[in-house]
Amino acid sequence: MFLAKRLIGGILDVVSNVDPGQFVPSDPPPPKRPLAYANQNDTEEEKQFRKVFKQLAGDDMEVSPNELMSILNKIISKHADLKTDGFTIESCRSMVAVMDSDSTGKLGFDEFKYLWNNIKKWQGIYKSFDADRSGVIGADELPGSFKAAGFPLNDQLFQLISRRYSDESGNMDFDNFIGCLVRLDAMCRAFKTLDSDNNGTIKVNIQEWLQLTMYS
Repeated sequence: MFLAKRLIGGILDVVSNVDPGQFVPSDPPPPKRPLAYANQNDTEEEKQFRKVFKQLAGDDMEVSPNELMSILNKIISKHADLKTDGFTIESCRSMVAVMDSDSTGKLGFDEFKYLWNNIKKWQGIYKSFDADRSGVIGADELPGSFKAAGFPLNDQLFQLISRRYSDESGNMDFDNFIGCLVRLDAMCRAFKTLDSDNNGTIKVNIQEWLQLTMYS
């Protein structure tokens, strides 16, 4: 128990030194709209994306973790400049969980489109910070890449994230970079939603804490 308290206390000390106002998470995905409304109000770009989504998602028009893994791995297999071991089912479950605003266990059109647009944006950042074209982002390149994505981490928090998502040399490959940013973005959006008075702090009970941390 003593060790657990020290561990939790150390993590809270790290987080308490972070200014949440510096983080710039993406705007949340729009609320789910009835299909009839979407058909009448979609832009031409959205109509084209909806056609592609229907082909990817199948008849239920939702993307499961397994379907997401298949989609992402097919795409990255065409990019030799992105070093990756491939997206695992566990990382895709995590991405679905943090994007699943209606708790269906799958991604609907708006949720998937939001995730897709973020992945495209973060792929551009990944490539721009892979200065030596090694296919991975080196330890010295990572702080700048996270800052460019809207998350200027302090050294302590960055070290925690690096231990979780980087290899033994401190390098981060593409699937880990995306998985980390998806989670970081979602947790920052959740924080900003709960920080109703915008003072940089929130108060949660045990039930809210478990809901935030367990399904993510």
